[in-house]
Amino acid sequence: MENFWSTLKIELVYRTSWRTRDEAENAIFAYIDGWYNTHRIQKELGYLSPDDYETAWHTRQHNPAEPPIATPAPAGSR
Repeated sequence: MENFWSTLKIELVYRTSWRTRDEAENAIFAYIDGWYNTHRIQKELGYLSPDDYETAWHTRQHNPAEPPIATPAPAGSR
């Protein structure tokens, strides 16, 4: 979790100034929901983004001949 906060600060907070708290909250939410949770590569997903992992998973379900994708690490194994 500490890595998440560090990444958020480096990639967004330290680079941006907002006029209001609402602007800051909206920007942070957009970063988390629109970028961090969907596009950033994740070690636990075999260095794929969550979107790419999901696409590969669906492809694998419809085409079993495809090579397996990475399996997420069990919860608490970090």
